[in-house]
Amino acid sequence: MDIKEKRILVSLVASVLIMLFYGWYIYSRYIAGNPDILNDFKFWGRSFLILIPIAIVVQIIIQIIFAISVYIANRGEDVDLDPVDDERDKLIELKAIKISHYLFIVGFSLAMGSLALGMQPWVMFLVLISSGFIASIVNEIFRLYYYRKGV
Repeated sequence: MDIKEKRILVSLVASVLIMLFYGWYIYSRYIAGNPDILNDFKFWGRSFLILIPIAIVVQIIIQIIFAISVYIANRGEDVDLDPVDDERDKLIELKAIKISHYLFIVGFSLAMGSLALGMQPWVMFLVLISSGFIASIVNEIFRLYYYRKGV
């Protein structure tokens, strides 16, 4: 497994862990004690706005720790931690992004459809968050798949 595949795998695991821990934190801290908060738009807005920078910062920290661990594992040898992206890498990324964007659009449509069907607003927010998370995971999985299979 080359360094790009390892980086994708680390990002995939980090994304899943971030969503699990953040979801557990929000549920145990806010929702479990007060289920009525699910209908509060201010709560959902804050949850989204807090999740985005937390996810970005945690991903950056995890990637830094990954780079340091690769350097230590290779005992300080000259390791190319950021190899140059060639046309194949760009094509793999474009294909994976295309699939994940389509998936997010389907999730967005389902979220809006839940409102059109008269469901509670919190259903829309959960579908929207889930579709973004699933699209991110699918993006990483397809990038890993295309690196393994070839384009």
